[in-house]
Amino acid sequence: MTLSFFDQFSITTYLGIPLVALALTLPWVLVPTPQKRCLNNRLITLQAWLIRQFTHQLFMPINKGGHKWALLLASLLIFLMSLNLLGILPYTFTPTTQLSMNMGFAVPLWLATVLIGVRNQLTHTLAHFLPVGTPGPLIPILIMIETISLFIRPIALGVRLTANLTAGHLLIQLISTAAFAMASMMPTISLLTMILLLLLTILELAVAVIQAYVFVLLLSLYLQESV
Repeated sequence: MTLSFFDQFSITTYLGIPLVALALTLPWVLVPTPQKRCLNNRLITLQAWLIRQFTHQLFMPINKGGHKWALLLASLLIFLMSLNLLGILPYTFTPTTQLSMNMGFAVPLWLATVLIGVRNQLTHTLAHFLPVGTPGPLIPILIMIETISLFIRPIALGVRLTANLTAGHLLIQLISTAAFAMASMMPTISLLTMILLLLLTILELAVAVIQAYVFVLLLSLYLQESV
């Protein structure tokens, strides 16, 4: 029983096709494509409005040099949000519960922000390792702490996304298993558990959206320090 709870996070195949490949392909359908019509339909108009609001809020404190990242970060937000919401549906696979995939997103993008900072403003980037007015004996300790905090950023990005989604999926499965197990013995308690499961599912929908936004927001903050 304990091992079966984690079976939902294993990469499975259906008719010889890995489900992770299908899950990674689906979000690209939601990316708006150019239309030849004069007016778009309501769905595309709403989606374009949400993307504009997101990019405006995200890049407002960043100077124009960082606006080149708008398309990349907006696409990443749609991609992660779609994958997170896809995992709420039954009989689906959530790729963002895999730490390897999240680290594959976090490490290259974090490294790009660091390299941009080194190329554009080397002195300012190195100044983060040693604040002004630091006493002499604390200089080696502070440099070590700042270096560790810099290299722990991509780990925090990947682990945060993985842990939040994995915990939510496990909690939903535990409560749903308990509700069905008590259905024949204690129907009243089972009904209350099902109501709790419904509320938890709504909360998990919010978590799926928020975690995707937080992932992209932290990347924009790292970019802000570099540009």
